[in-house]
Amino acid sequence: MINSTQQENKFLLKDNSEKKSTDSIITTLFNVFGKEFFFHQITLTGFPIIWINRVLLIKVGKFLCNLSQPYIMLYDLHGIDERLRLHRENLPKADFSVFYHLISIERNSDIMLKVPLLENDLILPTFTNLFPNANWYERETWDMFGIFFDKHPNLTRILMPSTWEGHPLRKNYSARATEYKPFFLNEQKEDFEMEGLKFKPELWGMKRQNDNVEFMFLNLGPNHPSAHGAFRIVLQLDGENIVDCVPDIGYHHRGAEKMAERQSWHSYIPYTDRIEYLGGCVNEMPYILAVEKLAKISIPEKAEVIRVMMSELFRINSHLLYISTFIQDVGCMSPVFFAFTDRQKIYDLIEAITGARMHPAWFRIGGVANDLPKGWNILLKEFLDWMPKRLKYYVTSALKNSILIKRSKGVAQYNKQEALKWGITGAGLRATGLNFDVRKWRPYSGYENYTFEVPIGTGKSDCYSRVMIKVEEIYQSLIILKQCLNNMPEGSFKSEHPLATPPSKECVLQNIETMITHFLQVSWGPVIPENESFQMIEATKGINSYYLISDGGTMSYRTRIRTPSFPHLQQIPSVIRGSLISDLIVYLGSIDFVMSDVDR
Repeated sequence: MINSTQQENKFLLKDNSEKKSTDSIITTLFNVFGKEFFFHQITLTGFPIIWINRVLLIKVGKFLCNLSQPYIMLYDLHGIDERLRLHRENLPKADFSVFYHLISIERNSDIMLKVPLLENDLILPTFTNLFPNANWYERETWDMFGIFFDKHPNLTRILMPSTWEGHPLRKNYSARATEYKPFFLNEQKEDFEMEGLKFKPELWGMKRQNDNVEFMFLNLGPNHPSAHGAFRIVLQLDGENIVDCVPDIGYHHRGAEKMAERQSWHSYIPYTDRIEYLGGCVNEMPYILAVEKLAKISIPEKAEVIRVMMSELFRINSHLLYISTFIQDVGCMSPVFFAFTDRQKIYDLIEAITGARMHPAWFRIGGVANDLPKGWNILLKEFLDWMPKRLKYYVTSALKNSILIKRSKGVAQYNKQEALKWGITGAGLRATGLNFDVRKWRPYSGYENYTFEVPIGTGKSDCYSRVMIKVEEIYQSLIILKQCLNNMPEGSFKSEHPLATPPSKECVLQNIETMITHFLQVSWGPVIPENESFQMIEATKGINSYYLISDGGTMSYRTRIRTPSFPHLQQIPSVIRGSLISDLIVYLGSIDFVMSDVDR
């Protein structure tokens, strides 16, 4: 681990390089298109946010794509209902806005374009001609906000049922079930909903027959063990060959972003665990860090190390389930039973530290919930001694099996350019040979202090290379955990910042102003200053991030959760066309997704 002086110098160099990159791209845009057509919004996101007129949207998008160091990935695209926002000083007039978050790998920098829209004119040109993965993001933005994208290939509901009325993320759409009439389901309504689920190939540009071939349409899911959750994929088949397919999501949608608008900053933490329900504390990290940016809270070094330790434990836990179920999908049963034994040891350790197992909700604004219990180090050391030999068993008994290799090598291949244009992150991207891990490229929570390697592939990403990358990642997580064990700092596990820690009982009993502050902090939650912040992390299945907008209140004005599994499923048709159904099962197993991460 590096010392504090090296750490400060590294941050200083990083901040300076980021500022130069930001200034450079803003100046370039101003010079090419004219400064009068842009508005630069200053936020705490860490990257430039540029408001532009929709007339320039496609031109600016093409320009950024064609730079010498291009913004090559559309990382996220979504909307904001601006109508009830109190603090919009100096921002362009808008009832709604749509943001486009682009990433340049070569620059290691981001830019966000925002387009203001008025309520009676919610139309934008589609971005799908520049970035194919804009398809699903635009569908979700229309679904949630009612913003229309002209010339979109098929602008239909994606998370809500096709029969749904209204757009849930609009501010005039209620967030609580108690504000609606009681739900009922009679036979007539059930028939109506079932009719809405019928797949009509013509709506998706599919033919029922071609020349002398009559295609068969097959539903895989939404209740099928190989679909890994409530996921439906409709296959267009010529015999066993997949001509085309349509992934159908939304069966697991719970309105996580809407719920953030009615929970305090603190009480929303348990919801983050359940976004990707296998990741546990990993999911809390980006949300907590984004809130801490808004509140300008610095946390003690011990809290940072504890957060890293918990994150890596959950990473191993998730990877073990992925590796063993992938092996099971290919046809081998034994490893999945061994994996649950190993995961039980991780859960025992997590329970000893947090008191909970799958969803501890243990990270807090300003630190963690409690200090480490006595004996935590003994349990961690036992696990570190146990796991390497068990991991070797998975490789020798199953992953080096010739049948598994033949069933997965060369199946569902894609290259680096294809991965980037579909927004693929995590092991799927690194298997193409691109060394992009947020823990290394954009360190957070002190990851810059750890020595570890980033496993990468040698070329095209296929099913086998993706699973082997995850095996190597477990070894690297064990290396990080060993450093946590040997270098756990002394000191506090939480910040004393007033927005993170209520006043002491002694002060509360002696001062009425302090008592009022304490009461409001606990009952209503902390009041976070108005601003916008963003945090991405290397989650278990790829890059996960939270984009938060505070309007100076006790609840978030807008919470955008960008998950890795959403774009990973959107990519399926482009990769699997022309393959066999059996190859699709192996491909689904190699993606490593859960539907809560997709649907939110």
